[in-house]
Amino acid sequence: MTLMEKVLTTDLEDSEAILRELLHNSSDVMFRKLHTDGQTLLFIYVEGLCDTNLVEQIILKPFLYRGFSGDNCEGPPFTHTLRQLMLPVLNKSSATKAGEVVKGVLAGYVALLAEGESEAQIADFQHYQQRNVEEPSTEPVVRGPRDGFTESLRVNTSLIRRRLCTHELVNKSFQLGEKTGTKVEILYLEGVAKASIVEEVTRRIGEIRIDGILESGYIEEMIEDTPYSPFPQIQNTERPDVVCAALLEGKVAIVTANTPFVLIVPMTFWSGLQASEDYYERSIFTTLVRWVRYFMFLIALLLPSVYVALTTFHPQILPTVLLISIAAAREGVPFPAVMEAFLMEFMFEALREAGVRLPKTIGSAVSIVGALVIGQSAVEAGIISAPMVIIVATTGVASFGIPRYNLGTALRVLRFPMLLLAGFIGIYGILIGITAILIHLSCLRSFGVPYLTPVSSETTGYVKDLIFRAPRWSLRYRPKNTTGSKGNRIS
Repeated sequence: MTLMEKVLTTDLEDSEAILRELLHNSSDVMFRKLHTDGQTLLFIYVEGLCDTNLVEQIILKPFLYRGFSGDNCEGPPFTHTLRQLMLPVLNKSSATKAGEVVKGVLAGYVALLAEGESEAQIADFQHYQQRNVEEPSTEPVVRGPRDGFTESLRVNTSLIRRRLCTHELVNKSFQLGEKTGTKVEILYLEGVAKASIVEEVTRRIGEIRIDGILESGYIEEMIEDTPYSPFPQIQNTERPDVVCAALLEGKVAIVTANTPFVLIVPMTFWSGLQASEDYYERSIFTTLVRWVRYFMFLIALLLPSVYVALTTFHPQILPTVLLISIAAAREGVPFPAVMEAFLMEFMFEALREAGVRLPKTIGSAVSIVGALVIGQSAVEAGIISAPMVIIVATTGVASFGIPRYNLGTALRVLRFPMLLLAGFIGIYGILIGITAILIHLSCLRSFGVPYLTPVSSETTGYVKDLIFRAPRWSLRYRPKNTTGSKGNRIS
């Protein structure tokens, strides 16, 4: 029998010794003894995880003033008195094993033991510093709610439930990580979410066996369908309104403690190109912006490789004046166009990474100054041509227009093999690359849903929210691939 499985005894000294050994006499774990009314009590808690003032007000002071009220009570007097005192505490339980006490204490609960009783009382007095609800820094909007998720699991689920005031919102809880014991909850709308998707999400999360979960990214990697694909198959967001909109489409949300990023499954390729603001603005404007976004996606993926292919293998396609201008700019540059593109793309990625990692006060300054100084200096030194600087800068700006950051990273990865193909066989290489990407996307699935849905399936109604954004009153049906029996949005 391990120490965790040992049963508490009526001898308080023995029980304390077992618990101290399990907790390795850690300096932040407090063992406080209280002698009152001829009885010895032992309080165990982790300093910084619980509200000691509340413990003092609810339990300690009444004990000291009133003592035990064991007359005409059922069971041990300490247990009876404590249960009476803990009536205001909503979350409380009792434990007879040392392991149960330790888990409760490490979760921020207070454990109380008494001499002569083998049952510990555990009460929820959790209290620790947490961030206020603020506007998400990664998904700002011009029009829309300003609140975002925090690191508190319960705050995050309350932000969702506040918007979806229905009994059909189901919340299932898990605890993952042998060392971290991270709480994870999946949320979905009963009847709206397809049962097969809910079962698949529950199964995959239930099969996770790992020592620790520190961020929702851990879970994302453990449950995604194709780990080696550059395209994300699980959406993440900091916005409660995005999660609620996904739940109304029959998707499933995965909320993880200690992170503001909530996962949404299944994810389609097109949802990566849609922003929450698309549904707050008028449909005509949103349709225009959506097409601009599609165009920016192509620029972010193909512009450098197309430039390399045209200037290296197919200059006859370019207008004569433009060709002469590019040739004049490239005169004296010692590298071929493909090498130029690789150098500039590498520098751009390095500056972007430096801008993200540095403190905000100097990060943006380093990015701007670095781009201006290095770009201008490289052109003046004849190492890089001016058109290449324009091409790479345009590509970078276009990549920032992708609403979902993880889809933008897929473009950053794919841009390099596309450049390589264009540098070797020109426009034919680009066509080979595009064909390979389309085949890959066609084969990709997210929790059983085709990644290119609705283009690759028969969900005709959802097309109204793809090529253009139809007015709200015409979007009568939910996406068929993710919806259960309740498929109508508008009755």
